[in-house]
Parts: sequence; structure tokens; C-alpha cells
Amino acid sequence: MNLDSVKYVYFLGIGGIGMSALARWFVVNGYQVAGYDRTPTPLTEALQQEGMAIHFDEAVEKIPEAFRQNPAETLVIYTPAVPKTHTEYIYLTENGFTPQKRSQVLGLLAGRMKAVGVAGTHGKTTTSSMVAHILRHAGVNCAAFLGGITQNYGTNFLLNEPAEDLSSVVCVVEADEFDRSFLTLYPHLAIVTSTDADHLDIYGDRNALLNSFGAYVGQIKPEGVLFQKKGLGLAGQTKAETRAFALEEGDYHSRNLRIDDACFVFDLMYPQGAISAIRLTVPGFHNVENAIAASAVALELGVSPAAIRDALNSYRGVKRRFEYHIKSDKVVFIDDYAHHPTEIRAFLSSVKALYPNRELTAIFQPHLFSRTRDFADEFAESLSLADHVILLDIYPARELPMEGVTSDIIFQNVHSKSKRQCTKGELLAVLRESPTELVVTIGAGDIDQLLESIKGQLLTNE
Repeated sequence: MNLDSVKYVYFLGIGGIGMSALARWFVVNGYQVAGYDRTPTPLTEALQQEGMAIHFDEAVEKIPEAFRQNPAETLVIYTPAVPKTHTEYIYLTENGFTPQKRSQVLGLLAGRMKAVGVAGTHGKTTTSSMVAHILRHAGVNCAAFLGGITQNYGTNFLLNEPAEDLSSVVCVVEADEFDRSFLTLYPHLAIVTSTDADHLDIYGDRNALLNSFGAYVGQIKPEGVLFQKKGLGLAGQTKAETRAFALEEGDYHSRNLRIDDACFVFDLMYPQGAISAIRLTVPGFHNVENAIAASAVALELGVSPAAIRDALNSYRGVKRRFEYHIKSDKVVFIDDYAHHPTEIRAFLSSVKALYPNRELTAIFQPHLFSRTRDFADEFAESLSLADHVILLDIYPARELPMEGVTSDIIFQNVHSKSKRQCTKGELLAVLRESPTELVVTIGAGDIDQLLESIKGQLLTNE
């Protein structure tokens, strides 16, 4: 694929967080961009305001005519979430177009720059956004393709400054293991935060997932560096130098970790010294670990310890990652994208550490029937950290219902002080009868569409 011959770029599934970042890159660099998505969202509205023609029904005639008439000059990018039976996908494949996965195109772009790939079943969005923020704050010329909207920049895409030699530009990429997408990347520096079992609908079992991570780290440039969470055991699968990070041990770790005014404060220890008194306004033990990994990469790229401290002190997080919606003496309301038992455990443990004297009410929307089936007991165990649990119906995403798989297979093993099941439509009424001094919403589905209503109800309760 040669981008020099491309004038038009068409996206099937343009509203996805990763797809939209890629779309923005092409617009900024002078290409004509259009796309389809299933439903309008605030993100697709933002893309339309930036000049992209987007429609929301399967209609070949709505693909701009210039795109349809020029297959040789049109790059088609699709997300695996779009089925092969999609009307437009069928038309494009039968009329001279060669649809490319987002990961293939992202690999092509990142390959022109000095790539930093951030992978892991948990933590990659926050960690990659931290790396990008540190580099941008320190004046390093960088681009970033992220899996979430950063609070500092209001976008999931950072554009680099023009450079005669793109190899001098650092490109931070969230390396996604879903559908093995990260195997299109050949990074110079790589972070792997975790390799817990997930996406078993794709991989079948954890061994297949681990093999995929092994293949990914095997693609790191031989002169590069792998920064892995201590204990992952990936060192033997790469020719690159390997260094370990963790919360309390490893080549990079924290010391003097404490909670001060709902912030996590710590010193970062690294082989050549220490960075003292880093203050994360985005709290969480897991976020401290993410910050350690991001700092390790920044140090490798020559960023000064002082610049790293200043950047992390000003880092405001990613939307839907430990995001506060109310923070008052009477009510605290936090939303988080966690959708795997390990993520939920880390999130709830951090919330309880921040607010040890408040009763915690957790509202959880399971994501995917297959994930609910595969980890029902683990979900129940993690959610039981909360004092009160409100469990919503499963958000299906790309899946059809599975016989016998409902939220109830989680619910029956939750051992909190109280627990309720309800639909999204019943949630506000249930909240009126529930403790609301400390409330969290959890999930990767459409629970975020309820945040304003929940916030209004909690303020009314207050």
C-alpha cells in the first residue's frame, strides 16, 4: 500500500475511538475523509464538525461519488466490528477496493516514525496517554494514537510538528491485542502492562493470548527496549533489552507511596536515581504503576526527571478512566471503563483506599456475553469488594445472546452487604433507595450514556 497515490480515505466504523484518531490524522494531513458508523455519538458529531462526511445507515449511495469512482485513489479502512455481510463492505470488496484493517494502516504510519507501542490487557490507554503527555510537555516532537479521550487535550490524537525526517518523530501507539491488531507494529520501545486472560472469544484460551504477546514483543527492534510488568516472563521472546517495572519492585518502582488529599504521592526509583514527590491527581494504585512504566520510556527517550515530575503532576487522565463527576463532602461519584475482573478489583481497591470511611455503591454493566460467561465467578469476587452492588443487563456489543448467559450468573455469587439487579431504565429509581455517599459506575458498554442522569439523581439525593 502506497499512501502517495491516495487522495480519499473511507472508514467503515469511523466512530470508534481508534478509528476516529486515524481519521483525524488523514484530515490534518490533507486527505478527503468520509465514513459510516452505526449510530451518531458526540465523537461522530465532532468529526463532522471537523469536515468529515459521515452517515449512519448502510447505503452505498452515501459513499461520496468521488470515492466510489476512484478505487485506485481511495483507501478503505474498516474495523473488525463491521461484519463481512455489511452492504457497503460487500460493495467495496466487489468493486475494486481493498479494505484494510485500522491496525494495518496504523502500523504503516507508525513504521515511518520512532514507534512506542503500549500493550496490555489492562492499562494501555492510560499508560500510552501518560507517555504522550510527558513527551508533549517536555517538548519532544511526537504523534499519538490513543484509545481514549485525554482530559489534557480533549482528543485521542496528537499531531506531530512537521519534520523533514519522520524517523526523528516519536509515535506513541496504543497496541491493541484484540484481533491480534498489535502484530502490525514493529516498535522501537514497547511497554507491556499485563497479559491476563481476555478476548477469549478471539483467542480461545490464555495460551493463545500469551503466544500473541510473545509474537508482539518479538517484533521490537533489536536495538530497542521492552519495558514489561515484573513477572510477565516475556524477556526470552525478544532480541531487545528487557527491563521490569512494578509498583514496589523491579528496575523501575515506587517508594514512599502515600495518599494525600485524594491524590497518590510517591517517589519513582530507576536504575540511575530517583524522581521525588510525584503527585498523581488521577488516583489509583494501578495508575501509579502506569505512571512508572510511562516514566521509564520517557527516561529512555532522554526526558529529564524534573520534566517527568512536572508532566505527571499536571496529567489529568483519560475520559472514563477514574473520572470524577461529583466530588463533594456529601457525595463522590466516579466513572470507570473497567470491564475485566482484574481491572474492577484494581479500581474498587483504589476507591476504598481513598475513601475508607464511606460505604461504596458500585453500578456495573457487564460487557459481552462471552466475557461474562468466561469470568462470571471472577466478576462476582471483584464486585464483592463494594458494600452495595447494582448489576445491569449485559451490553452485547458485537455479540448475539448466548443461552443461559445473563447478569444473573454474576449476581448469584456476589457477597456484598446488599445487591440489586435492574435494567438501565430502572436504575434511577433503585438509586433513590440506595446509599449514595460514594457511587461508582463501571463498564465498557453504553453505561456512559446514563452518567448525566445519575449525576442529577445523586445531586438531588444530596
